[in-house]
Amino acid sequence: MHNPLLQRNATSHMIMIMQPSISLLFQDARDTRLASGQVLFAAGKSVTDIYMVRSGRVHLQRHTTHGAQMVLQNALPGAVIAEASAYSTRYHCDAVAAEESVVAGLPKARFLSALADEPALAESWSALLARSVQAARLRSEIRSLPRVADRLDAWLAEGNALPEKGRWQEMAAELGVTREALYRELSRRRTNNQSL
Repeated sequence: MHNPLLQRNATSHMIMIMQPSISLLFQDARDTRLASGQVLFAAGKSVTDIYMVRSGRVHLQRHTTHGAQMVLQNALPGAVIAEASAYSTRYHCDAVAAEESVVAGLPKARFLSALADEPALAESWSALLARSVQAARLRSEIRSLPRVADRLDAWLAEGNALPEKGRWQEMAAELGVTREALYRELSRRRTNNQSL
């Protein structure tokens, strides 16, 4: 019997096994410390470096035409930020530190050269990109749900945990809802003694 959760966990485990070869690329990379809220790069700027999070969290975000902020990637330690930028001349989003963070920056040319020279590394990179596409599709699917309650249920069903109260606004951005709508839903669930 096919179990999607087991498949997803197996895929995540495989990515984690392959990930060290990608992180080895950043072993001697230049570190940059970021304060919470500090911009690492902005949409429209030339892509000169590829970044990996060493510590903290960095959000890849875009602002909608209505002024809302959408988190497209919540990059944790070991994650490459804006993976697709390796194949672009300009960044399409902003990268902002969600908390104090350290990122490793590797010149884009050096990064691409290493992929071209090492087939096993290129294969690991391809697997990481595939997982990134899957995550983006899931985010899109969750954001397409019409009700805030449904979005929250789907997000929690993916193994996510409710962050501490000070970070609910970030979760609202990930879900593609206003913070007020999320707060109302969380309040409704507390009132009805629903588990979170």
